[in-house]
Amino acid sequence: MSQSTVSAEANLQPAVENSTSHYNRLAAASFLVDAVVVWYGLILAYWLRFETSMADFGVRGPWPIGFADYLGHFVLGEVLMMAILTNFRLYDRQNFLSYQRTLRIVAQSAAVWLVAYLGLSLILKFQPSISRVYCGFGFVTTFVLLSAWRWWLNHLVRREPHASRLRQRTVVVGWSEEFAKAFRLFGSNTERQLDICGIVKPPGGELKGFDEEKRVRVIGRYEDLPALLHMRVCDVVLVADMNNSNQELVKLAQLCEKEMVDFKLVPTWFRVLLSGLHLESVGGMPVVGISKLPLHSALNQHLKRLVDIAGAIAGLALASPVIAVFGLLIYLESPGPIFYRQRRLGQGGRLFDMIKLRSMRLDAEKGGSPGWTVKDDPRCLRVGKFMRRWNIDEVPQFWNVLRGEMSLVGPRPERPELIENFKEIIPHYNARHHIKPGITGWAQVNGLRGDTDLRERIRFDLYYIENWNVFFDFQIMLLTFFKRENAC
Repeated sequence: MSQSTVSAEANLQPAVENSTSHYNRLAAASFLVDAVVVWYGLILAYWLRFETSMADFGVRGPWPIGFADYLGHFVLGEVLMMAILTNFRLYDRQNFLSYQRTLRIVAQSAAVWLVAYLGLSLILKFQPSISRVYCGFGFVTTFVLLSAWRWWLNHLVRREPHASRLRQRTVVVGWSEEFAKAFRLFGSNTERQLDICGIVKPPGGELKGFDEEKRVRVIGRYEDLPALLHMRVCDVVLVADMNNSNQELVKLAQLCEKEMVDFKLVPTWFRVLLSGLHLESVGGMPVVGISKLPLHSALNQHLKRLVDIAGAIAGLALASPVIAVFGLLIYLESPGPIFYRQRRLGQGGRLFDMIKLRSMRLDAEKGGSPGWTVKDDPRCLRVGKFMRRWNIDEVPQFWNVLRGEMSLVGPRPERPELIENFKEIIPHYNARHHIKPGITGWAQVNGLRGDTDLRERIRFDLYYIENWNVFFDFQIMLLTFFKRENAC
């Protein structure tokens, strides 16, 4: 097939200016603006510390300190912050389309900057000595200003046509049922990094499970790829299925290298926890495996446990009056135990007794057939409806957290008798048991609790496991107060 025929049939325009050029300019421009924002953040911190009533706060040094005396501190703070932002990969392509990732990186960078800045001040013995209050203000001002400016930038680049210019135009080789599922999920996601401009049939011409998706179409055969790539119609070649043709994979990778097009491969052997895939060398042989998830790190595990202990102690202290009041209301409406213990499946498949304030009648499971609660469940107490609406019945689970059976945030634990066969019929179900269950979770703040689609809940749980960080936990805890459970 000639180049002109390919162009006519595919109706594709050569990518004169590919997304890499646009991304490089955006990254450079955002770096410069970030630097300006950080500079003014540090100046604002100086003004707050030395030009307002805060000038009289704390131990007085060799004041008054002039603006010129702090210029060296500004420069060091500027260089340090920009280096940390770069180290945390703020300028990677995917972060420009995701404000959540951007905000997380800015928060991490500001926290590391504060510690490093104070540490350097002690090591280098700054003259004049740096004010710790100024450093604290610098942490706040740079974080707030960077977050605000980056929100505006994200709001801008996620609009069309800016977003499409930032995404990489992609030709997909082959098709599979697994890739079709992934495409349905990311195809309309505004944070996606790829725009699929067409499908090329693999060697042999078979597209497995392809059903003429409305947003993507076949633009040629595998034999047409050299002409398509030479015409620069895409930035990326993504192999979804090559009909097990390893030899052709090597040739295609070499072709992409010659045409300076990115080559990517969908590892169809892995259908879960893809962000944990890691390439390593074993005896000189490249091996791909799931080995680097955030909570595989011992440091992250200890950090999460420290947050859990502190949160559980504070939660129990604050919740004691609430438990007493609602315990009395429960007893008045339905005399009997105010707490309800229920066997749940925890980390590693271990069973534990989860504690809740009783929200149902004592005979709720009189027939011996447990089930999930549903909206307007007749088994609920009147006070139980209110408690479930505001998640008050979950409060005693702080004790489970303190005991190490649960975490503040994680996949919700299920009853073993309800999920006995789920691991056989629902893909990836047991992957959620690699971490401790939580009082609240990413699925729950997105409205997936009780009698809801379990497959969808698992998808949210796996996203949480793959993308965990301590700031994500705090975000979920905050959202929990605004995501009320439907009354049962």
